[in-house]
Amino acid sequence: MKRRNFVQQLSLAGASLLTASAATASRQQPIPAADKPFNLNYATHDGMFKNSAGADFIDQIKFAYDHGFRSIEDNGMMARTPELQKKIGDTLQKLGMNMGVFVVTSDNWHWKTSLTTGKQEWIDKMMNDCKIAVEVAKRCGAKWMTVVPGNYERSLSPELQTVNVIAALRKASAVLEPHGLVMVLEMLSDNPDLFLRHSDQGYMICKAVNSPSCKMLFDMYHMQRNEGDIINNLDRWWEEIGYLQIGDNPGRNEPGTGEMNYKNIFKHIHGKGYKGILGMEHGISQKGQEGETALIKAYRDADSFL
Repeated sequence: MKRRNFVQQLSLAGASLLTASAATASRQQPIPAADKPFNLNYATHDGMFKNSAGADFIDQIKFAYDHGFRSIEDNGMMARTPELQKKIGDTLQKLGMNMGVFVVTSDNWHWKTSLTTGKQEWIDKMMNDCKIAVEVAKRCGAKWMTVVPGNYERSLSPELQTVNVIAALRKASAVLEPHGLVMVLEMLSDNPDLFLRHSDQGYMICKAVNSPSCKMLFDMYHMQRNEGDIINNLDRWWEEIGYLQIGDNPGRNEPGTGEMNYKNIFKHIHGKGYKGILGMEHGISQKGQEGETALIKAYRDADSFL
């Protein structure tokens, strides 16, 4: 063989080996840190990544998965068409993601003076919505759903209102229990007229209802505003907490934009062995795609507690 041809063949063989080695190395590379699942299971929501992934919620779900998020939540799921509910559920199942909470209400009646009154019309609405919610949950793969008992009824004592709420929630639990579904009661800070505002109150009601289908939704933004002492209160009421939500205060935006030390809070929650969902129930402090990139970084920073 001529020296010239030999050198050419040797060069080609070397290039092939380099290409193969590069391909093998590429396959063996660890997942980039930005794309690894987080230590905790954070749930995004519709619109959170609209500038990065487009307006379609399904595309946003896929984008969230690519950046390490493994759950979503969707307050308005009951208002979506059955076809879209199923499409969302199928997408989550295919990606190995979880569905978080949706709100149990067909016409926003929960935000009125309702279950606190003890009136049958409100109990009937609650029961009807729970039956609808069971079918919605089947389509989208949900387990948890948010319930708000309504506003304070000033013509009744707080004790009697509490009894009325407990009675209604016991009936609702009987609808959900056979399906393994859980309504989570949210204590809120938005309106002083709301009946359910504090974590000890939520704990007492869940204890009295005494059902695996009635637990607390501990939204850390609302609880910071209403009472603070987040870590200690998580420990106090832990056995009745079924779901967690996030939001820094003030501003109700991503971790790191307010006064709350979410790295320490997340570390504490992880240390308790929590395997559930933490809903990203907040806005974004910056606009556009840059804001969404900053949001992901904020979660990477807060989640880096190990």
